[in-house]
Amino acid sequence: MNVILFDNQTVWKNLLPLTYTRPVAEIRVGILTIKQKWDQWLKTSCSYYTQQYLSKKFKLKKEENSLFISSQICPDKNIIEAIHNLKPGQALIKNTKLIAFIGEENNLQDFHSLNKIEILFPVFEINNVYDIFKKNGEALCSDFEMLTANRRSQAISSSVVIIGNKNNIFFEEGARAEACILNTTDGPIYIGKDSEIMEGTAIRGPFALCDHSTLKLNTKIYGATTIGPQCKVGGEVNNCVIFGYTNKAHDGFIGNSVIGEWCNLGADTNSSNLKNNYSNVKLFNYAQNKPVDSGLQFCGLI
Repeated sequence: MNVILFDNQTVWKNLLPLTYTRPVAEIRVGILTIKQKWDQWLKTSCSYYTQQYLSKKFKLKKEENSLFISSQICPDKNIIEAIHNLKPGQALIKNTKLIAFIGEENNLQDFHSLNKIEILFPVFEINNVYDIFKKNGEALCSDFEMLTANRRSQAISSSVVIIGNKNNIFFEEGARAEACILNTTDGPIYIGKDSEIMEGTAIRGPFALCDHSTLKLNTKIYGATTIGPQCKVGGEVNNCVIFGYTNKAHDGFIGNSVIGEWCNLGADTNSSNLKNNYSNVKLFNYAQNKPVDSGLQFCGLI
């Protein structure tokens, strides 16, 4: 079946500025982007229903009775089973929110004509920019389980010190690491194809280093962190998601942050994730055009 990931307009605005240049489904959380997760689970290639100016790059494939899925939702076994049981004209609803349906494009504006099925189980969704790093650990563990099931990791050098369960470390083909410390006590560690961990680096899981990326000498990773493809990262990183094609190659700290693509953080760049009065951090919300309380004490750079 043709699968379309549709953007909820409110969520798309809540995720600005990250979504200025991408649909919601192109956000990376865990190891994969949201689209890549659905592609893996459904064994297909999803298309996008997004802003008109973005659709020039992120194409929509139209077919009769397509499966539409809200692009802020990340898949798991429960939601996949519910979707597989859907019939044309039926929709999955969670607390009045449209999750998925089989139908036509016009049902996005008027889904009241659909036969609604309320789902009772929790769904994993990204509604705000800070959800990306806040929920990254959970998403990373889920992606790790899916990507490594019934597969064997590449060999790990004897110079690497492993703390915790070695089975929670997975090296893809061409991944390299020497004289570093990998700690899986709090979560798994995934090292992508042709990526490299240089000497002296210390990593606490959950952590993902995606394809063709590099951790520079003596990097410190504190966990629940994802570094996307084609990145160079050094210094100190705590609970961050870097989408890809971005460099933070030198000393300096970033924490509880989301960094997009084609960014370059110069040497000794530091970004505070804590206010000096320890109150909640406010973030500018583009939909409301004002700073809004994130409810988080630790929130850094978006």
